[in-house]
Amino acid sequence: MRVSVLLSAVLWYLTGVKIYVKLHHHSPILVCMDIKHAEIETVDPTYQWIGPNEKPLTGNYRINKTKTGKLMVKDFLEPLSGLYTCTLSYKTIKAQTQEEKMVKQRYDFMLFAYREPDYSYQMAVRFTTKSCVGRYNDLLFRVLKKILDNLISDLSCQIVEPSYKCHFVKLPKHGLLNELFIVFQVNPFAPGWKGACSDTIDCEDVTNHNILQARDRIEEFFRSQAKIFYHDFNKTIPAMHFVDHSFQVIRMDSCRPGFGKNEGLHSNCATCCVVCSPGTFSPDVDVTCQTCISIRTYGAKSCP
Repeated sequence: MRVSVLLSAVLWYLTGVKIYVKLHHHSPILVCMDIKHAEIETVDPTYQWIGPNEKPLTGNYRINKTKTGKLMVKDFLEPLSGLYTCTLSYKTIKAQTQEEKMVKQRYDFMLFAYREPDYSYQMAVRFTTKSCVGRYNDLLFRVLKKILDNLISDLSCQIVEPSYKCHFVKLPKHGLLNELFIVFQVNPFAPGWKGACSDTIDCEDVTNHNILQARDRIEEFFRSQAKIFYHDFNKTIPAMHFVDHSFQVIRMDSCRPGFGKNEGLHSNCATCCVVCSPGTFSPDVDVTCQTCISIRTYGAKSCP
């Protein structure tokens, strides 16, 4: 749950505040009153809440309202995103004449469903080789992929889009060396990955935890390769070996369909995958919502 200002999970009205509620979690308690009015006496107050699309908030078990003007949305879903408006009506009474005057004050709250991005990693590593021609390069590549797959298989993670190219490299004070430039991605969506999420509503928390473990294991594997090279091979240098300090890793985020990132629109939740607003959609695991002017709902996954 992310908001600009959050006090003990109770949110008083503040101008311009956007409220981000994690998918399947409860919203903060919204109070139909600002702090100024909360600190003074209010006579005969009544509260009228209107939800997204200007619909009265009645008959929805996810909406929890109190007689004192508080509202909480339970088990927040994409369609519950939007503008929530409350009108506070109360009376002012002149002490001398007892004249009554009805006063109305409107408060707007913008709520957005969000979820954490799915992590994956782009990795690159280099190995020396005797020649750029020959079957041994392909054999090393296949064996390396198999080792890495086995290393992370229990985490429901997998190696995808592996490839390599052979280049000759000129190092300072050395001649030309042949090196294999190997790249691959690691993601947490190996066959059967959904089984790991059966006991939780925050599936991305599980998959992100798994992919972080996979990253650490792969980093440790290549770190051990460097140690083996320096400590076990004194004078005999194998023709094919890991190039120390060549391992590189970059995290790549993706959002589930119907969600995307927009740092300009959602600066207070810039790293979140926020529900696509009306007029936009996201059909796949991209990181941005695309424009589609005919869409009138939140969380669209296609453009009609």
